[in-house]
Parts: sequence; C-alpha cells; structure tokens
Amino acid sequence: MIIGLIIILLLVLFLPFTSFIGRHLEPFLFVMGILSVFVSQVWSKELIIEALTSPIYITIAVLVAGLLFKWFQKPFEASISKISDVMPYRLFIALFVIILGFISSVITAIIAAIILVSVISVLKLDRQSEIRLVILACYAIGLGAVLTPIGEPLSTIVTAKLDEEFFYLLKLVGVYIVPGVIVFGILSAFMINPDARAAENAQEREVETYGQILYRSFNIYLFVMALTFLGAGFEPFIERFLLDLDPLILYWINIVSAILDNATLAAAEISPQMTESAIKAILLGLTISGGMLIPGNIPNIIAAANLRITSLQYAKFAVPVGLVSMVAYFIVIIIFI
Repeated sequence: MIIGLIIILLLVLFLPFTSFIGRHLEPFLFVMGILSVFVSQVWSKELIIEALTSPIYITIAVLVAGLLFKWFQKPFEASISKISDVMPYRLFIALFVIILGFISSVITAIIAAIILVSVISVLKLDRQSEIRLVILACYAIGLGAVLTPIGEPLSTIVTAKLDEEFFYLLKLVGVYIVPGVIVFGILSAFMINPDARAAENAQEREVETYGQILYRSFNIYLFVMALTFLGAGFEPFIERFLLDLDPLILYWINIVSAILDNATLAAAEISPQMTESAIKAILLGLTISGGMLIPGNIPNIIAAANLRITSLQYAKFAVPVGLVSMVAYFIVIIIFI
C-alpha cells in the first residue's frame, strides 16, 4: 500500500508539469484520487457522499460569480479602472492584495479568490505580471484566511479540533500572519510591470459564453472532489509516517500540502495535547506551502482555472516564493517560537 501511495504522490507532483496533463489537470487529479482510495482501501459510503457534496458550495460560488461578472462586466470594469486611476498604480496593487488577504478571513478564501479573478480580468496586465499578481495574492489570501474559523476549511478544522473560541487562531498566529500578508502585498506592487498594461493584454478580454462558465464550474467541482479523494487516500500514509515527528520536521514535510489538501493534514497532525509552539509551527508550514502549487489551496485552484494558468506557469514563480517564505518563517519559528 505504502509503495503504491508513494508512486501516486510522485505522479501527482510531477506529471502536471507536462503539457498534456497540464491541460487536463482536473480529470488527472480525479483519477489519482480514485486510485489512492483504492490503494488505501478506504472506500466508504460516507467518503462518497463527502466527495459529492463538499465541492457544491465552492462550485455554486464560482458559477454565480461568473454569471454576475458576465452580466455586470462593463460597470465593474469602469469602477475598477476609475479606482486604479486615482492613485499610484503600485499603491493600488499593494492595497488590493493586502485588503483581500485580510478580508478573506471574513468573506472566506473562496469569495476572496473570485474577487481576485474579477479584478485581475479588468486590469489588463501583461501575462507575466498577471501570473505573479495572482500567485502573490493567493499567498496573501491563504495566510489571511487562517485567522478565523470561517476563512477556510483548515482554520475551521483546527479551531473545532482544539475546541477553542472564534478568535483563537488570530491570537495564536496573528502576529506572524499579519506581517506576511503585508509583505506579499508590497511584493505584488514591485513584481508587476505597470508600463506593460497596454501590451499583451490590452485587447478586450473575450466575453465568456454560458457554456464556458458552466464548464469551468464543473472543472472546479471535479478538482475539489479529486482533492477529497486524495486526502482520504493518503490518510493511512500520514498516520503511519508523520504523526509522531517533531513539529519542526513536520513544518518542512508539510510541503506536501502543495499537492494535498492542507485541511486533511491539519486534521491528522494537530492535537489538543500539543503545545502552542508546535501548533504554530505546523499551521505556518501548512498555510505557506499551500500556495506553492495549484492543488495546494482553493484560491490557487479558482484563480488558475479562471485565468488559464498552467501548472508549470504557476510553479515557476510560486515555488521559489514559497521556499523563500518557508525559510523566512522557519527562522522566525526558531528565534521567536
């Protein structure tokens, strides 16, 4: 079983960088998820129901947002253009990312990702700047959403498992998360090329058809279902090899959350018997590494699907940013935690 899961893990990690799998990422991950469940022999009626129902909220949110953007595209574009024109462009970008990161803990990471896609669709940046802005904003959203239980599944699970009050995570890791969100906002301002706004993306974006909106929403549904199966399939692997490790080692091993659902890892790894220092280290590792690849977090999935960013395009910038962030936070953990 373990050998089979390791093979699946390697396939999920490397095959999305090929052109064919990159173009068909959702069905590929779905097949890998099914295989992982078969290899682990964890099939159950409850798992099937969870896999069928857990993507519904995300899918509906993406579908409704796509329809609203189609119906109100022109006034929305005019409003964003007016706001971005009345202040220095880099300042606008920085504030946009920082505010989006913080409010994701209130409006959820899903809605924050949908807002991100809608605004970027209006900005008409060159392709490289667009991809960089998406990635840095997804990092900010992933960090900010951890601050409350309603931000994302990871924070919901951790708060419930520790049986803590609503603002527990804000008090526990807020002092480390808040500067991170601000740094990603500042980086966003300097990683885009405002002078290239009239270049590659200057032409009007193609208005999506209803069929394209429905197809993209279905792909999101399939994607989240695949992650549910992958998380369940790898639970025996996690329980056997990860649970007894030192939190500082887990911090680095949790880089696997770049391809596995970080909520599943959090549910398996975090326990009320742990010290607050250990919980902090695990949480920071999961939230940062979740931004490194497309499957790592819901905002990455939504943004990449809507803006047609391939796994290779995403990883070229996101992995170096993630590794540098992991090292920076590890130093913070060693010194202050």
